[in-house]
Amino acid sequence: MQNTRWWDAAALAVASVTVLFTVVDPPYGLGEWGSWTTAAAFLVLYFAFARRQIGREESVPHLVSSILLAAVLAVGTSFEPSFATMQAFIYPFIWATAPSTRSAIIANVLVACAIVVGYTVRSGLPGLGTGAGVATLSLAFSLALGLWITRIAQYGEERGRLLDQLQAAQGQLAAMHRDAGVTDERARLAREIHDTIAQSLTGLVMVAQRAGNRLEPVAGAAAASARGDLELIEQMAREALTEARGLVASLTPVEASAGLGDALHRLASSFERETGVTVTVATDAAGLDRELEVVLLRCAQEALANVRKHAAARSADISVVASGDDVVLTVTDDGVGPGDAEPGERGFGLAGIRDRAALVGGSFAFGPADGGGSRLRVVVPRTAPSPGTLGGAA
Repeated sequence: MQNTRWWDAAALAVASVTVLFTVVDPPYGLGEWGSWTTAAAFLVLYFAFARRQIGREESVPHLVSSILLAAVLAVGTSFEPSFATMQAFIYPFIWATAPSTRSAIIANVLVACAIVVGYTVRSGLPGLGTGAGVATLSLAFSLALGLWITRIAQYGEERGRLLDQLQAAQGQLAAMHRDAGVTDERARLAREIHDTIAQSLTGLVMVAQRAGNRLEPVAGAAAASARGDLELIEQMAREALTEARGLVASLTPVEASAGLGDALHRLASSFERETGVTVTVATDAAGLDRELEVVLLRCAQEALANVRKHAAARSADISVVASGDDVVLTVTDDGVGPGDAEPGERGFGLAGIRDRAALVGGSFAFGPADGGGSRLRVVVPRTAPSPGTLGGAA
């Protein structure tokens, strides 16, 4: 119960009950006036200082508050034994504001000692036995109930922590399922393009070549025009076939399960076989979240696809380095340069890289490289923002 309004009401109620115990039994003497004054002092202490400890759980202020409350209880009980009713508020308040179980137990013992002191001051040695009995019973009850409730609270916190871990694991599992689904779909599309469009375009090139060979002995303007058309068809089919093979290469999944460095080397090797462009890879960033490895791998894959389509390059370089709390992916080539290319202007490659980087709180830059060619730079934080947010990044 950390709502201050309830504690305010409880403090006022216990002070009122303590005063009523003496008001209903006139005449009033020093004991009654002392009890009333101490009850007023209790309320001043509570509202001026002790109330601030609710929800703060600080060791030193809690100890000071407990000592002051125990002192008020001792003084009030020395005037009027019924003032010991104040325990009904002080013990729960100590448990609720204690920063630790040890602090609560120490404060409980202080309150019990205050009761013994109060009874002893009022009645001498006979009051010592009475005060010790009252203090022992109230202390035992407070410790038993407080430790039990504390254990329940700790159990609830542990369950909450385990629930958070379970939800995080479920989020990661869902992300892995989405990743696997996207990977399977990319592989299926790559197979479909390879088995249908690419094969058809290969056949079209061969048919155009065969038809051109058959027209070779034929003379005349019409035959020459037909041979020109066939050469154009063959050229267009070859260009379309190159694009189809590029799509197959970009869609073919490259798994990051063995580590980002190995995945990038496999990607570079495949790209070299497909295009003849020499690709070098350098990585110096270990211990990344798998989601970030996937994002960086996909960005590198998109960057090489752009090199294939637009750069007319002979070589390319991929580097991944750690820089403080960030990881930097850089892809450079020695091609024709970016010109005035902007994300989304000539396709979805640069826009996709920008979106992938933004998904994990990263940034993206694309421009000319030193000495010619182009350079793409992606900066991402070393830790992914939260589980499950990268499902679309695969």
